[in-house]
Amino acid sequence: MTTAFLSQPFLAAPFAGGGFLSPSDANTWVLAAFLIFIGVLIYAGAPKLVGDALDRRADGIRKQLDEARQLREEAQKKLAEFERKHAEVERQAEEIVERAKREAEAAAVEAKKSIEASVAQRLQSAEDQIAMAEADAVRAVRNVAVDAAVEATQAMLKSGIDSAAHANLLDAAVREATAKAH
Repeated sequence: MTTAFLSQPFLAAPFAGGGFLSPSDANTWVLAAFLIFIGVLIYAGAPKLVGDALDRRADGIRKQLDEARQLREEAQKKLAEFERKHAEVERQAEEIVERAKREAEAAAVEAKKSIEASVAQRLQSAEDQIAMAEADAVRAVRNVAVDAAVEATQAMLKSGIDSAAHANLLDAAVREATAKAH
């Protein structure tokens, strides 16, 4: 391996008799120009400029990372706030649905009570009408009985019936009227 390394042209020249740093060698001039260039860069402050540029770049990257971190934190806060509001809205929606169910159930109970009251009122009204009709029928039967008794009395008076027969006819008319009344 050493032989392969020493066989390179720029290293082989000193051993071949020409010398590595001879003025006629192009490698010498390239090396000299390179060293002068590096020296000029150092003298002009290039390392400081490059270092400052790298520092500025690092500061810029650091600021961008800080901004990104802040934006991420803000986004997480917004997300947490959104999730909290979303949960609140869902809770309110559930409360509204439950309240609507309770109100619907209460309205159904109230409607049922109202219908029951209406039916009861109509039944009472029908019973009252039936009672009035019964009372009218009883009055009509009594009137008929009275009219029959009056006619019987008139007939007896005209025919000259005795008082015992008259009393029997009157009792029969009253019984007949009472039977018709019930």
